[in-house]
Amino acid sequence: MTLAFDDIVAAHERVKGHIERTPCRRSRTLSEITGAEVWVKFENLQFTAAYKERGALNKLLQLGENVRKRGVIAASAGNHSQGLAYHAARLGIPVTIVMPKATPFMKVQQTRAFGAEVVIDGEGFDEAAATADRLCAERELTYVHPFNDLDVIAGQGTVAIEMLEDVPDLEILPIPIGGGGLIAGMATAAKHLRPDIQVFGVEPAMFPSFTAKMRGVNTARTGSASTIAEGIAVKDVGDISYAVARPLIDEVLLIEEPYFERGIALYCNVEKTVVEGAGAASLAALLAYPDKFRGRKCGLVISGGNIDTRLLASVLTRELVRESRIVSLRVIGDDRPGLLANVSAIIGQMGANIIEVAHNRLALDVPAKGAEFDLMIETRDRQHTQEVMDALRERGYPPRVV
Repeated sequence: MTLAFDDIVAAHERVKGHIERTPCRRSRTLSEITGAEVWVKFENLQFTAAYKERGALNKLLQLGENVRKRGVIAASAGNHSQGLAYHAARLGIPVTIVMPKATPFMKVQQTRAFGAEVVIDGEGFDEAAATADRLCAERELTYVHPFNDLDVIAGQGTVAIEMLEDVPDLEILPIPIGGGGLIAGMATAAKHLRPDIQVFGVEPAMFPSFTAKMRGVNTARTGSASTIAEGIAVKDVGDISYAVARPLIDEVLLIEEPYFERGIALYCNVEKTVVEGAGAASLAALLAYPDKFRGRKCGLVISGGNIDTRLLASVLTRELVRESRIVSLRVIGDDRPGLLANVSAIIGQMGANIIEVAHNRLALDVPAKGAEFDLMIETRDRQHTQEVMDALRERGYPPRVV
């Protein structure tokens, strides 16, 4: 199973004018933070906020009239479903999407808004795919696989063509891997246009599907909790996408959860752009393995920007905690009038903000005539937090971080 570069070129011409030709821009700040020369491809600026439109549209445009009338079906955790639903609606093709139960509500809602019939079933992608297979046979529909399809893979490869048109001397591409469609298409195009370019796969440590297949391991999932990069949380990489991509990949990197979170936060705070967990994977690789990228010209793909707003808020708040800009301090003192006022005054004089206060007189490790306060404060940075703690200690209220 091979993919020809000419197939990607044909897909590029086929989808041109139907999708956004997203920008690829140098990020001066991310370059300073990572030590690499960082160029970012903003695929979150597609209409459905993900690169998946490319492969879905390339497939749809090649379907015969009878197939279009009957309709298409797919299983997807979100971005493929939205891209397929949006372009199928544009082309007048009925579409059914089977989505796992854990799919973020926003992705379900948006997929329905594009006119698709949404079926919620299965704990993960594999169970949802089984339901989609059954419905496909029952309704005589055409299955549009999110990654294990050469036409879909060719469409995804157009990302690399555009990146190398904009920045011909890119040296390394860290590319997210879920089912393998994006990296298979991009690696095929990139290695043809620039044979010396390096291609690194990027996987969640909880779902190392590509790594597991390389090592001949039966099961890929190693963690019981869900990854924030649910868009690439696929148990088994596709056979077709694996066969295309494997000979072209220089290395596969496994990423722990905090790096995905930090990547999301950096894109939001530095580039002022919203990304989902999988969309931050390329940047997460630079943060987790800086020595592999330092001094190199790196092309990062923001593969998608469909993140639940509550999750985004949580990630941004957690990043403030990591940076010690939000910290909980415990202060124990005599239970007398004015104690909280004195502590609050010191914090205010130091320019910090009190977010929450919890007052506990009944804890058994606190003296009967004492009182315990937990104060959540917001500061400018880690040094400012330390200055606040030093001031409290000097005034007789030694705090400890909770």
